[in-house]
Amino acid sequence: MRHRDNDLRFPSGVRSRACRCAVLLLLLGAGSRAGGERIKDIVDVQGVRSNPLTGIGLVTGLAGTGDSTLLSRQMLTNVLRDQGLVLSPMDVTGKNIAVVMVTAELGPFDREGSRIDVDVSTLGEAASLQGAMLLPTPLKGLDGEVYAVAQGGVSLGGWSASGNQASMSKGHQTVGRIADGAIVERSELADFVEQVAGQRYITLNLRNNDFSTAQRICDAINQSHPAGAVVLDAGGIRVSVPQTVTPEGIIGFLDEITQKQVTVDMPATVVINERTGTIVVGENVGISSVAISQGSLVVKVKESAQVSQPTAPFSNAGTTAVIPDTSLEIEEQSVYLIPVSRAVTVSELAKALNAIGASPRDLIAIFNVLKKAGALQAKLVIM
Repeated sequence: MRHRDNDLRFPSGVRSRACRCAVLLLLLGAGSRAGGERIKDIVDVQGVRSNPLTGIGLVTGLAGTGDSTLLSRQMLTNVLRDQGLVLSPMDVTGKNIAVVMVTAELGPFDREGSRIDVDVSTLGEAASLQGAMLLPTPLKGLDGEVYAVAQGGVSLGGWSASGNQASMSKGHQTVGRIADGAIVERSELADFVEQVAGQRYITLNLRNNDFSTAQRICDAINQSHPAGAVVLDAGGIRVSVPQTVTPEGIIGFLDEITQKQVTVDMPATVVINERTGTIVVGENVGISSVAISQGSLVVKVKESAQVSQPTAPFSNAGTTAVIPDTSLEIEEQSVYLIPVSRAVTVSELAKALNAIGASPRDLIAIFNVLKKAGALQAKLVIM
């Protein structure tokens, strides 16, 4: 097979190492859709958001895996007192109860009587929530008002079993979930239409701020509604609602403008997660013409122990001793200076880097050095 003039040729040893390396290189934008993305998939409507709810609750029904703290016993006596039983916290024994934190998200359009999911997590020394039943728990917003009441059986994403000498578990046992576990008692409906001097406005906020994408969204809306949209900044577009649109027709108007498709502009960015060795390369990332050398120094350290048994004729003075012994072996692998031509596309960049035979750790070091040398034409983000 004939190679093109811009193909890279590397020594056979480098090519064989490339086959053995496990390199995770995620390429973004190589197969992007020609028609672009819908506006509704890349923006959020200002004012449409959820609200966090929290509450402190008590779960029962644990098989000896709960807690016996003063807080849990006090909460249980308070519950019993509401039922007409007056007890002291010291009278409550056992570990079949646990104090938990209950959290939920009140959606922007959740109304009274609708149900929402809740998460339950332990606060004390409880070892597992398996078999837990949450007692009715009021959930409050940041304003201190009660917006929902949660109760029900806690579902875990695993299980646990134990005996006298061994135990086994799967998943996290101290965090659970109750599907549709809370009933909304008070709604907080979103208001996404602004009124300014008699004119109605809707603001679209970009999920990934970018001036080019914001301008393209504005242009797409103005094609059907001339002078109806204006770019506020890299993260927002303000759209004026036409006077002909009735209050009942605002949803249809919003659906119309957010169904339009635009091409999302992606900045040249390389994101590196050093903990997992994951590298994400953006579509517009390029590398200037450089020469990269790759090699490594392998140092092997072996620890062993030898037994010394001295012998002395006609004497008992010698003693047996263990003497540690350390051996070092140093091997320097071959180093290649590899020319890399200007890479202008993601596929060409991936081809150049994979042909070097670099591991994920090597690639992280290569990207850092390329950035320092000014050859990486992209923003480098290290997590």
